[in-house]
Amino acid sequence: MAEYGYFMAAEEFGPAALVEQGRMAEQAGFQSLWISDHYHPWNDAQGQSPFVWSVIGALAEAVSLPIETAVTCPTMRIHPAVVAQAAATSAVMTGGNFRLGVGSGEALNEHIIGAAWPPAHKRLEMLEEAILVMRELFEGKWVNHYGKHYTVENARLYTVPDEPVPIDVSGFGPQATALAARVADGYITMTPDESMVSQFRKGGGGAKPVLGGTKVCYGTDRDAAVATVRRLWSNQLLPGEMGQVLPSPRHFEQLEPLITDEMVAENVVCGDDVEQHVRALLAFEEAGFDRIYVNQIGPDQQAFFDFYRTKVLPQLQRG
Repeated sequence: MAEYGYFMAAEEFGPAALVEQGRMAEQAGFQSLWISDHYHPWNDAQGQSPFVWSVIGALAEAVSLPIETAVTCPTMRIHPAVVAQAAATSAVMTGGNFRLGVGSGEALNEHIIGAAWPPAHKRLEMLEEAILVMRELFEGKWVNHYGKHYTVENARLYTVPDEPVPIDVSGFGPQATALAARVADGYITMTPDESMVSQFRKGGGGAKPVLGGTKVCYGTDRDAAVATVRRLWSNQLLPGEMGQVLPSPRHFEQLEPLITDEMVAENVVCGDDVEQHVRALLAFEEAGFDRIYVNQIGPDQQAFFDFYRTKVLPQLQRG
């Protein structure tokens, strides 16, 4: 039976609110936490973007749930040697209950250093080398690395967990999924696509965990929930590679008129229909996912947690 966790959106909430959501998630019966890692929100309406590693430190003191970034890009904005230090410290603070979710990133967050945004194949190449660097450092030994994209000289992590931090790789297409199958400790994707799960497992992933996530908007007024999703998260319905290549929140805002209420209603679970919420999450379990994370869009967080604690999670967790 799959495990169910809560997905915290650091683009939409500040540090104190995220820590409180972690507490509420644990009290509601969620089994683990995801937290996004962004420099910018997707649009100004979301309005936040705290430094994820500071929030993880606070969460480690506030809850006992396992925590994972979903996902960190360890290739441009922050050198992988520094990401390795942050991840290792997070693992120590959580008693070994931290996983590092990584991906090839978005220009939205990574372009801020002024470097050219690489094409997809190069970003995956950089990600693979970054993973190699981080795994070497997780061993707590001296590391010298002279690679195609990264140099590390005379580096050692002195604060490391008893076991190396597991690294899960995010993939939404065949190339990224193939990379995850080859090098990752687990696979992350955001749609309940059985074919991608199969590719990961047959490509070398085997029985390693497959993790997925989705967003919903609980509320007693379905039309209001649809409007909330459209206002805050219309970006998630944009097609193609726009999510990876657009460089600033204002560019995503310029595309918001392309997303209609009808598109939101068809693609995002909105409202208080228990069966609709249950079916959306069971779709991941039926596609072969081991852990499924759900995020509540909008400010009505306490009502969401009450709804899931009393109505949704009991149906998902029954044997």
